[in-house]
Amino acid sequence: MNMKMKPLVIGDLAARIPIIQGGMGVGVSRSRLAGAVAKEGGIGILSTAQIGYDEPDFNKHQIESNLYAIKKHLKLAKEIAEGGVVGVNIMVATKQYERYVKAACEGGADVIISGAGLPITLPELVKGFKTKIAPIVSSIRAASVILKMWDKKYKTTADFIVIEGPKAGGHLGFSKEQLDHIEELNYDEEMKGIIDYKKEYEQKYGHQIPVIIAGGIFDQADIKHALELGADGVQIATRFVVTEECDASQEYKNAYLAAEKEDVKIVISPVRMPGRAMNNPFLKTVSGERIAVTKCFNCLEHCNPKDTPYCITKALINAVEGNLKEGLIFCGDNVHRLKEMTTVKAIFEELVF
Repeated sequence: MNMKMKPLVIGDLAARIPIIQGGMGVGVSRSRLAGAVAKEGGIGILSTAQIGYDEPDFNKHQIESNLYAIKKHLKLAKEIAEGGVVGVNIMVATKQYERYVKAACEGGADVIISGAGLPITLPELVKGFKTKIAPIVSSIRAASVILKMWDKKYKTTADFIVIEGPKAGGHLGFSKEQLDHIEELNYDEEMKGIIDYKKEYEQKYGHQIPVIIAGGIFDQADIKHALELGADGVQIATRFVVTEECDASQEYKNAYLAAEKEDVKIVISPVRMPGRAMNNPFLKTVSGERIAVTKCFNCLEHCNPKDTPYCITKALINAVEGNLKEGLIFCGDNVHRLKEMTTVKAIFEELVF
């Protein structure tokens, strides 16, 4: 099929290249990476998950440090982006989610992408701002619940939708059993079903609802496949980790470069959600013993420090700072295909057609 990439148009926003860089926390996608992606014509995304982990007051006041850092990194990313589109990824499971959304809007986020739960209240929270909103969904059922609720409660609909498939990194919207038998999932049909389902709301509200496919997108063939399914663009995360511009430490990037296929493991995180991570010394430690939590970093709503197997904030900060033996390294299914350091510009030159 002979096709050419078209700009990604979301209402009055337009990205020249229909590639969104996925949000990666803690601290993996902040202003340097998001700004560089936006500058190349894609959409750069900051992860707000403990985004202020290196702010001076973080140990005492996590939420305030994060709210400050959201605005700070949006400003820095927009300076790098030179007019490009910059947004944030905010997990619904975040403690004081509403304050994070408000901070992102006040900081000038062009888009908010929200998953890890159902972002039912998101339309209300962005009222009065130009920020575009997108739920992350992994099933027709989830898309149906969110779009029906937004329609009924707020008389509005999504500006765009991100479908996150089973090959993505980090927390996933699938059961462990599904992820353990990933090849048996006929996920193309589910994605086509979501694309078909949103048409009802496009007609009702009189505007296009672009659909972005995420999870396992690595090369031009993957992008073309997504577009053939009816998507308007793709979201890519893992590939951007091994760029000069990625905000993670070089040790973190080296772990990606050294990864083999068998190093990738489906884990159950402290908040009981399945996720994809690298099977490093840290995961081997926590598979056999509990690491007592001595301090709560106020990250996720449904985490109880008294019984959690380890502190996910501490583990993710350790990883991004380069302490890999005590760090949790989330990654996508294709991490083993990464073989050398690169740049954001080089990735765009390779992927754009």
